[in-house]
Amino acid sequence: MALRSTGRTHWEGALFEGSGVTTLDSGAATPLQVTWKARSEEHGGLTSPEELIAAAHSACFSMAFSNTLAKNGTPPTSLDVEATATFVPGTGITTMELTVTGVVDGLSVEQFQEMAETAKANCPVSKALAGNVEISLSATLA
Repeated sequence: MALRSTGRTHWEGALFEGSGVTTLDSGAATPLQVTWKARSEEHGGLTSPEELIAAAHSACFSMAFSNTLAKNGTPPTSLDVEATATFVPGTGITTMELTVTGVVDGLSVEQFQEMAETAKANCPVSKALAGNVEISLSATLA
């Protein structure tokens, strides 16, 4: 069964002076304010599409990596994942940097890194970005 997830944005005004409010139909987050300045200069308490994609990527990778490790018989005690999207005005999203630190018993550093690469390749958000955005990965076994 497929699950459809919906986000909505109400925007007012021109790109550079205007602003919008993004909501998630799930209700999992309060409305998020977005502006061009938050996208291209500084967040200033607001968000951007790139920050939302980075958050989605960190959550997706966490789930994919957890599953990869569990299938190996070495489920993680914990995974801390950070995803950072770089946006260049006029160009778009140029890079996504994934960083993971994990507490996992029974793995070597090499095995941990190899499984992190597998998770990166199989994460649905990574797949959506593949071929369009350079995705790097730094994996550390704590």
